[in-house]
Amino acid sequence: MALASVNPGDDAFWIYSPNLRGFQTSIIWRFTLGLCWCLLHLFVTLVHAGSSLIHALVCYSISSGLLGKYWNLDLSNLKYLGIVVDSEQAKNTVKIKRLLHWLSSTGVKNVILYDLEGALKKSIGSDQSSSYSKNTHFEGMAIELLSFSDNKEGVAKAASFLCSKYLKSNPAVSDRVEPIFTEADIDDALMAVGCGGPEPDLLLVYGPARCHLGFPAWRMRYTEIIHMGSLKTMKYGAILKAIYDFSKKHQNYGT
Repeated sequence: MALASVNPGDDAFWIYSPNLRGFQTSIIWRFTLGLCWCLLHLFVTLVHAGSSLIHALVCYSISSGLLGKYWNLDLSNLKYLGIVVDSEQAKNTVKIKRLLHWLSSTGVKNVILYDLEGALKKSIGSDQSSSYSKNTHFEGMAIELLSFSDNKEGVAKAASFLCSKYLKSNPAVSDRVEPIFTEADIDDALMAVGCGGPEPDLLLVYGPARCHLGFPAWRMRYTEIIHMGSLKTMKYGAILKAIYDFSKKHQNYGT
């Protein structure tokens, strides 16, 4: 007995081919979702490009003196300014010194410079002496140089100091009482081992990553962090804008 052929154009073809109908529906959904993702990606890209363009125009206007309010900085709340630089970019001594010169012109008095590998200690810290110096001066500014070694080794030294101090004050540890250390105890230990110091009120990050790149966490509990982009494209107007915006903010500290 011969079987009747079914024409794909007939309704009977779709009735007897449910798998083919589901496959076509899956293709349509994938195309729709892919199109929505591309449109969303395009929208986010345009918004980011527009925001970057507006920021560049504002920085250029500030540098040109067109926006005079940014030149009248109130530094009463900015006792210490932190600068975090990517280690590769920190090797550009010319850019670093230009950045410090700009900061000096704004009236900043205390700067904390940090990079992961300690390139700033070798370049800036050895300018005034043959050996590396952690503290130096530049155009009237007091500068403290930090690296990741001050972070990792600082925690280890502070922990060793607390442990030895606890054992001396409690020689009989047979009762196995777990020691309790407060935040004040940790601060005192860090200061005792030479790894403590003032907390920067504002931290400017230069580098590809939007993070503090290993800056000592115990020194940035109430710090305002601003990502400034690459050191290669740093702008004087961007520095003035960051400091000005910070001076207009009010921080609420918990009890």
